[in-house]
Amino acid sequence: MIDDKVKLAKEREIFDQNVNVHDLPEIFHYWSNTYLRPMLEEYGVSNPDQFFAKYMLESAVACNTSNPVFVSVGSGNCDTEVRIAKLLKNAGLEQFSIECLDLSPVMLERGYQLAVSEGVSENLFFTEADFNKWRVDKTYTSVIANQSLHHVQNLEGLFAQVSSSLDENGSFIISDMIGRNGHQRWPEALLAVHKFWQELPDSHRYNHQLKRFEELYENWDCSNEGFEGIRAQDILPLLIENFHFEVFIPFANVIDIFIDRGFGHNYDKNKTWDTDFIDRVHECDEKLIQSGEITPTHLMAVLKKSDSDKHVFSRNLTPEFCVRNSNS
Repeated sequence: MIDDKVKLAKEREIFDQNVNVHDLPEIFHYWSNTYLRPMLEEYGVSNPDQFFAKYMLESAVACNTSNPVFVSVGSGNCDTEVRIAKLLKNAGLEQFSIECLDLSPVMLERGYQLAVSEGVSENLFFTEADFNKWRVDKTYTSVIANQSLHHVQNLEGLFAQVSSSLDENGSFIISDMIGRNGHQRWPEALLAVHKFWQELPDSHRYNHQLKRFEELYENWDCSNEGFEGIRAQDILPLLIENFHFEVFIPFANVIDIFIDRGFGHNYDKNKTWDTDFIDRVHECDEKLIQSGEITPTHLMAVLKKSDSDKHVFSRNLTPEFCVRNSNS
């Protein structure tokens, strides 16, 4: 097992060099446009950026402020925050600030340069900090976390800071991964992955991340070398314990393996066999998730400090239903 200090240094090096943090294979976009986008459209949005912007605007209204203060925890290169800022401006919100919090000064500098080039530099502010040790001294209209919580070791401490910093009517808005630690599959999901794996031609079994051919998919724990998915399976239970869900959109599990950076580049969205295969894996995923045989590995959610009568859960899947018993 690699020492945490070595992991941290490695993680910073990886992300310092990664200009396009959120780039994904074309087959991912085929899947997301075909299946994830319709889920989001039920909420009046088409993508995660719009999801964040919509509920940040709603938070500003709920907090009765014309000058809302937002913070993004683990903002990286701040490309998402820049796009959100533009959406907020287009919606008519002029006076607002988004504090971009990240450990890497290299990534924050990229964010600043992007904000300048996109004309939103007056709305974005940049704070270099470790979210495992973050201490808050102000009140936020919304706290957002975009694909950052699965890098956090001290989730309890971070969630305590989020709760203490949120306006009483504010929102904690999240898009993140909630599967098994290290982005492994639990045994029941791994069975489904291996079943589909038998159908793949050799050309589709090459792992582009690890630079290796996998005759049978290997359930690799990526948290052994860094903080990727370090406590992913604890995120949903701790959110349930510390907050109240207003909006909950859970999705995906088995499909992840075939559309993500490791193997997704093997697929061609213009080839019928490839898209038919992805369609069948997604259909299987949905059946298994809705029956409770497997649990989702992703969520998009809006959470509050206090409970309300508003609970909008996609496909009637509750947060509690989607928690896997990690002891089995």
